[in-house]
Amino acid sequence: MNRNLQLIWNGLIPENPIFRLALSLCPSVAVTTSVKNGLMLGLAVVFVQVFSSCTVALFRSYINPRIRIPAYVLIIALWVSVIDMILPVVSPAVYKEVALFVKLIVAFAIIISRLELFASKEPFVPSFFDGFGMGIGFLFGLCLIGAIRELSGAGTLYGFDVLGFRPLLVMILPAGGFFVIGFIMAGMNYIEYKLTGKIPSAGGAH
Repeated sequence: MNRNLQLIWNGLIPENPIFRLALSLCPSVAVTTSVKNGLMLGLAVVFVQVFSSCTVALFRSYINPRIRIPAYVLIIALWVSVIDMILPVVSPAVYKEVALFVKLIVAFAIIISRLELFASKEPFVPSFFDGFGMGIGFLFGLCLIGAIRELSGAGTLYGFDVLGFRPLLVMILPAGGFFVIGFIMAGMNYIEYKLTGKIPSAGGAH
């Protein structure tokens, strides 16, 4: 497979930030009470991840290693500020639900980890695809969790009444978010074990 496509695929499934690396679980639980919220935050993360990765890749030779982490934070904060001004114009109602977490993208472990592990060491093009893959993987995770929680907890999907009743109200509570993430992680680990015969290694939670 072409390396750029492989980078996108890695972020989507094999190294999915939520289900495989267990990064940024707190916002993943907090905002996924609905598909709309997950979609909004996910798109914001894709934007910030891609532009931050590209910026670091372009200027990595000018960033002193001793101050690289503060430099990464400033770069992330720049792009978070940009998307934070765009989203209220695109969808004011949904933005109100996730506004706090959009601002907190600056501290998301998935963003800064990719800058440190990949973009600071690779050229522009691979960094773009790595950032895009990780962002899309995070977006996919948020939307999947949001769909399961919204349908099972509120009986709706993307705001449309599907079931006509609320089957499991606990699913839209924080505990429900952890249940859903845990079950999806377990399912992906089981599939990997069946396909490869190897016990999956654990990621680091943030």
